[in-house]
Amino acid sequence: MKDEARAGIAYITLRLATGSSKSAVYDYSIGKFITIDGEVTSKRVNVYDYSIKCHISGNGNNDKFDLFHYGNNKHIELKKQGSNKFSGYDYDVNNHFECTVSGNSVSVYDYEKKSFFEYSF
Repeated sequence: MKDEARAGIAYITLRLATGSSKSAVYDYSIGKFITIDGEVTSKRVNVYDYSIKCHISGNGNNDKFDLFHYGNNKHIELKKQGSNKFSGYDYDVNNHFECTVSGNSVSVYDYEKKSFFEYSF
């Protein structure tokens, strides 16, 4: 998963899990905040990533979201699997990912990179 897509997914999962309306996510792998803001509800995601100047948007139904990352021009599936667990598939790299939210932090396991990535509000 590309770094910018992973940061966007981390932001969206944190918003969905916490109900917070923060406008940035901290990426520990690069040591800085990434400004992302917009609408995140159980039915709709429409956010803008200011660092790469692109939208991530899509609709949700029954805790499953069909998102489109306009920077990569590819779909990303995201499925909520409980109050703090998410899984998904990134069609840009044809691989899965999993997210686990704890408080205001999320750990993203990227199956393509075979590694965990940490983010927080």
